[in-house]
Amino acid sequence: MAVCEVCGNDYDMSFEVVAQGARHTFDSFECAIHRMAPICEHCGVKVIGHGVVVEGQFYCCAHCARAEHRDAAVADSA
Repeated sequence: MAVCEVCGNDYDMSFEVVAQGARHTFDSFECAIHRMAPICEHCGVKVIGHGVVVEGQFYCCAHCARAEHRDAAVADSA
């Protein structure tokens, strides 16, 4: 069993995620999203889908990206 790094739950079905060389242990996708999902630079929502990246900044959608980068050509994600 392993302890979730977000909630501290010691769970026999925990799992690990390795991202950018760092290993993380979680007991649920909810905790993994809480710790690892980027946050939209415009509205603050967690980006759990494809999202949009403009100039290295994450956005939940093209609408939010356009609101921050009015002069950039931002395409809607598929």
